[in-house]
Amino acid sequence: MSKKRKPRKSSRRNSPLRSWFIHARYWWYTTKRERIVVGTIIVLVSTVVGATAHYSIDYERKKQDLYCLAVNIYHEARGEPKAGQYAVAEVTLNRVKSKHYPNTICEVVHQKGWDKKRKRYVSAFSWTELDYAINLNSKPWHQAVKIAQHVHNGEFKPRVKGALFYHANYVKPKWARKKKVKAKIGKHIFY
Repeated sequence: MSKKRKPRKSSRRNSPLRSWFIHARYWWYTTKRERIVVGTIIVLVSTVVGATAHYSIDYERKKQDLYCLAVNIYHEARGEPKAGQYAVAEVTLNRVKSKHYPNTICEVVHQKGWDKKRKRYVSAFSWTELDYAINLNSKPWHQAVKIAQHVHNGEFKPRVKGALFYHANYVKPKWARKKKVKAKIGKHIFY
C-alpha cells in the first residue's frame, strides 16, 4: 500500500522577496566601483527603454490624431475649396486648445453631448453618427491627409483664428445668433 504524498508547500526560493534579498545582498558585497558601474548601466538601460516607449506612444498618438483630423476634413469639407478645408481643420485644433473641449484631436472629433430636445447624445460633427465610408484612393482623401499634416505640424496660415464653431450656410442653428462671424468660406460660416 503506497502512502499518499502530502502536497508540497510553496517554496520560498522563488518568492519575489527572496529574489530581492539575494540581489540586495549581492549589491552589498560588491565593491564600490562595481556598484557604480552596475548602477550606471541600470540607469542608462531604463532611460533608453523609457524614451523608446515614450517615443512610440507619441508616434502612435500622432498617427491617430492625423487620421482623425483627415477623416474630419474629408467628411466635413471635401467639396469645399482648400481654404475651407484648412478652416475646418483649424476649428478642430482650436477646440483641442480650448479648455472647454477634450485634449486630443480624436476625442474632439468624436465628442458627444446630451441634447435636451432630442433626449439623446448628439455628436459635435454629424458624420460621426453615420457609417460613412472613405474612398482611400480618391483625390479628396489624399488632399484631406495633406491638409491634416500641414495643420497638425503648424505649416499653414490661420484663416479663422480662434473660431470654435461652423455650420453650412444653408442651415440656421439657434446657437449661431449669439456668435460673432469670423469668416465665410465656401459653404461654411465660421464663428
